[in-house]
Amino acid sequence: MTSQALENLEAQLETFIENIRQIKIIVSDFQPQGQNVLNQKIQTVVSGLQEIDKLKSQVQDVHVPLEVFDYIDSGRNPQLYTKDCMEKAMNKNEAVRGKIDAYRRFRAHLMVELTSVFPAEMAKYRAIRGDERPMS
Repeated sequence: MTSQALENLEAQLETFIENIRQIKIIVSDFQPQGQNVLNQKIQTVVSGLQEIDKLKSQVQDVHVPLEVFDYIDSGRNPQLYTKDCMEKAMNKNEAVRGKIDAYRRFRAHLMVELTSVFPAEMAKYRAIRGDERPMS
């Protein structure tokens, strides 16, 4: 897939949205003499949908996370989705890093306590593990 295919689809979608907006204006203040204009706009929308349908094969490998649609449905900008995902990942990373540090401190404290209670066994344990440094 090329960026040109996405640009073509984006242009078609923008044109389609604009035509729908114009139909909305025509219909909201409908006058019988405007029937031909309305018919032309409806035909333009149908043609636009056909063009969009032709472009779908060029963008089939694009996968959009369902959460992006939730962003759109809730009125938020879908371009902020990536930013929010990065912020969530950074927060999760901080939380995990904190847990890792806590486990390391716990292990160090446990090793110190075990060494004071079972010095011979802990010396054997460190020898087996190849960890000859004393625990502090």
